[in-house]
Amino acid sequence: MKNLKICFFYLFSIVFVTLNAQDSLSRIRVEGNKFVNGQNIPVVFKGYSSSDPDKLVYDGHWNKAYFEELKAWGANIVRFPVHPAAWRRQGKNNYQRLLDQGIQWAGESGLYVIIDWHSIGNLKSGLFQADMYETSLKETFEFWRAMAIRYKNNPVVACFELFNEPTVYNGQLGICTWADWKAINEEIITIIRAHGCPAVPLVAGFNWAYDLTPIAKEPINASGIAYVSHPYPQKRDKPWEARWTSDWGFVAEKYPVILTEIGFCGPDDVGAHIPVISDESYGDAMMKYTQERGISIVAWVFDPNWAPRMFSDWNFTPSRQGTYFKAAFNKK
Repeated sequence: MKNLKICFFYLFSIVFVTLNAQDSLSRIRVEGNKFVNGQNIPVVFKGYSSSDPDKLVYDGHWNKAYFEELKAWGANIVRFPVHPAAWRRQGKNNYQRLLDQGIQWAGESGLYVIIDWHSIGNLKSGLFQADMYETSLKETFEFWRAMAIRYKNNPVVACFELFNEPTVYNGQLGICTWADWKAINEEIITIIRAHGCPAVPLVAGFNWAYDLTPIAKEPINASGIAYVSHPYPQKRDKPWEARWTSDWGFVAEKYPVILTEIGFCGPDDVGAHIPVISDESYGDAMMKYTQERGISIVAWVFDPNWAPRMFSDWNFTPSRQGTYFKAAFNKK
């Protein structure tokens, strides 16, 4: 009987902590061109992408301390990039348990969560940029069905990023028109909502999730959604602002926009590559531009190995961009 009481107390404690974490963050929804919380207060997100939870488990850092550090770096949201290869390697049940842990730790730390299906390529043709991104329409639909069922009652899960970076790369990955891509996203949204899940769908444009120009004439036929861009510094030459407005910023006049990947590093920094090479002037321009327009931002990536990295070791020693964004996100 004593052991039974201990077991009951332990289970009750887990449930209480989970519910308490969820209750502290109200459901996010879309109102006009803004995200709003349960008190109808507009919310502008600022945060970081984690590396894949599968990688963090392997590194031994999928733990609450990681999320407490995210919060200390000024975040109110964290993005989980789920690579299709990692999803298959872990298996659906194991990976969902990893997400359960991360969502609980995020909620306890006061962070909302974006779940991101992290593929790069042409979902219509089935051609992708690298093996880790290989997936299919069927697997993508099944993934989002599983996410909708599992997290429909959890307000910590604010957004579902339906596909990380769609691109055809000048035809090298086949053909996908905007009409094709629009129909695929509308079908995913239908599946999610048919299972009663109110998480906000995030839809990316072409050119590695940079270009949202088709939205002007052919927006996604669904309400309560937001749009995504990944405006890394080398996607356009300086001065950036006018091109940002014509390429994706104009969308924020009618819909919520969240930049789920931004970031920079110097040309000699670890992992430097096109299109991320720049300096703090990019950060200054990006912070000013998004703050003036109420656009949410998520910086890539809260990891010491993937680039452009936020810190250089597991003591969370900030990198060049880490120093910048940690200060910028903590600035009142």
